[in-house]
Amino acid sequence: MAEVVSPAGILPHIPDDLTLAQFILDTDHVRKPVRKSGAWIVDDQSGRKIGLEELRTRTYGLANALSIRYNILLIYSPNHVDYLVAAWAAHRLGAAVSGANPLFTVDELVYQINTVKAAVIITHPDSLNVALASAYATGVSADRVILFDVEGADTTQRATVQVLVSQGLASAPNFTERKLAPAEGKTKVAFLNFSSGTTGRPKAVAIPHYAPIANVIQLATHHKVGEDYAGQRFKPGDVCCAVLPLYHIYGLVFNAHYAFFCGMTVVLTAKYNFLRFLKSIIKHRITHLMLVPPHIVQLCKHPAAKSYDFSHVRYVTSGAAPLSREVMEQLVEVFPNADLGQSYGLTESCTVISTWAANKRCDLSGGAGQLLPGIIGRVEKPDGTLADFDEPGELVVKTQALALGYANNLEATKETFVNGWLRTGDEVKMNREGEIVVLDRLKEMLKVRGFQVAPAELEGCILDHPDVTDTCVVGIQDEYSGELPLAFVVLHPDATKRVEESPQAANEIKASIMKHVVDNKVGYKKLAGGVEFIDVVPKNPSGKLLRRVLRDKAREMRTKPKAKL
Repeated sequence: MAEVVSPAGILPHIPDDLTLAQFILDTDHVRKPVRKSGAWIVDDQSGRKIGLEELRTRTYGLANALSIRYNILLIYSPNHVDYLVAAWAAHRLGAAVSGANPLFTVDELVYQINTVKAAVIITHPDSLNVALASAYATGVSADRVILFDVEGADTTQRATVQVLVSQGLASAPNFTERKLAPAEGKTKVAFLNFSSGTTGRPKAVAIPHYAPIANVIQLATHHKVGEDYAGQRFKPGDVCCAVLPLYHIYGLVFNAHYAFFCGMTVVLTAKYNFLRFLKSIIKHRITHLMLVPPHIVQLCKHPAAKSYDFSHVRYVTSGAAPLSREVMEQLVEVFPNADLGQSYGLTESCTVISTWAANKRCDLSGGAGQLLPGIIGRVEKPDGTLADFDEPGELVVKTQALALGYANNLEATKETFVNGWLRTGDEVKMNREGEIVVLDRLKEMLKVRGFQVAPAELEGCILDHPDVTDTCVVGIQDEYSGELPLAFVVLHPDATKRVEESPQAANEIKASIMKHVVDNKVGYKKLAGGVEFIDVVPKNPSGKLLRRVLRDKAREMRTKPKAKL
């Protein structure tokens, strides 16, 4: 197989002399539609609406108040209406931004602060104690820990973003906005986002301003944004949910900046709750849902979803991990009028690499769509040779939205970023049209009697069983087969009730799940490692299964001494 160039269109000019804040807030582009008047951001809980001029004003005020010299701003908070204001203010000052998971412990936050060398921390009142302890441990002055304003929270003892915005707007100009020289956008770091990391501790991905700008333009070109035709997926007046965290690249670039570029309103949710999310879709008349597999599984499986009319929803996509054909077919029943499909990308590619074609309303194949415009891809076998079309191997891509590498980690950078190409670490198949099916992470593939088995494939099959609401498949060591698939399963409430009423029901359900896999998959993919029930499948904030946690659990279960009778 030769290298495949995306057939999805030719990219227009990508500016390389703008910061992301300048591109989104201040600049027109050939692909950028004319936005009708209306809110850019709506706070899901309070209903507060914020338009372009208020965002610009707040960004200027905060930048003017923060006009101290520093290189890195760390935001340790769930989604907040001023989250992007803080990021854009940093960009106006020439600083970079690193978002941290608000559930981090002190040790985890200390690791991130030290890795990126943060000088200022903005946090949520609920996270203040951890932020202060981490600041103390890393030598960041306590007066450089700033709070987002939250109704009902005690913020009297510390500077808040609102106080700083007000001070900045009342003061004379204290800073000159950072302007980039031609091509500087390709090297000037905008974000230090952490990859989930399959080995070792997470790594700080250094993302230049040019990368998210390029990805926004790649997405807009793929979807023909700005062109006038009946099937336009993204246009001014559309309303997009934002339950994905802004500290994650998917939420930051695709769900926020791309939506703004298209003239859409973003309904920002601070804390995801499924039942409130269903009500929010109706309340705000949300037309576009950018989600991850746990959300999709809930929408397909939770009985509450059947009580709502979602006929106004026009677009649903899932990313972060693959979904099976079975799940996608169930999703059509929930959103009968929506364009449906999956998208694929990485932090290192500054988000989206592929999504389903603009001329195809739905892609229920379980695939991840087509390479975005400007992206070149190839599939390599373990021996380094090129795989044939539709033959599995590692996806390697070249994209305009490529990150610079891993900050302060030359060895990991050399392994992943090779001569302008990105080694994704994902096992895929690709056809002549650049359409991708993601099989699994290379390091997560199971080897059963010499055959490769993708856990994600089995999970898709198991989720089609009526008694299952969630699942995660791991491998357990076996002397004969090498590895055997073991399924951890979260039961549907009705099935849980049957198990509580009759102990024998547990064995019957396990046998039924195993038979379901046998009936639908080749023999070596059967759940020879068994089925175990759990209350919840552990996942990281982006929705990826924390397979290693359940691998450890499986290992413990297998090594515990059994009671003697």
